[in-house]
Amino acid sequence: MALSGKVETQIEIQAPAAKFYHIFRKQIHHIPNISTEHVHGAKVHQGDWENVGSVKHWDYTIEGKKTSAKEKIEAIDDHNKTITYSLFDGEVSESYKSFKVTLQTIDKEIGGLVKWTIAYEKLRENITASSPDSYLDFAIKVTKDIDAHLVKA
Repeated sequence: MALSGKVETQIEIQAPAAKFYHIFRKQIHHIPNISTEHVHGAKVHQGDWENVGSVKHWDYTIEGKKTSAKEKIEAIDDHNKTITYSLFDGEVSESYKSFKVTLQTIDKEIGGLVKWTIAYEKLRENITASSPDSYLDFAIKVTKDIDAHLVKA
């Protein structure tokens, strides 16, 4: 198995792509209230909620295990509705040299498409942290929670 790689998934959503993107771009602090089963808390560690370089601390459940990590906004492209984050600290830093997550939302005639991409580099072959595929599963669950919230809102 390779020490570095990339995994990705696409999820169709009922909400417009722009509304979904807006949650991550301007209202990310609401995610613990929207996806209560998966995300338990978020706070600004450095900077603010929405600008490049800002760092947030997240508490979440992945693979049935409560854990936490810090996330830094690496890049924002509002025109293409794309945000890139790096995850670090906690179990992520114990197992990964780098762990970058990119969110892209794509407009469709009805609803939208959410694309998650995770590029990673492991520190060693056998890791103790959750796998990139587990993080994709987590992203799918949170995406579905946000979509359901936006559709009923």
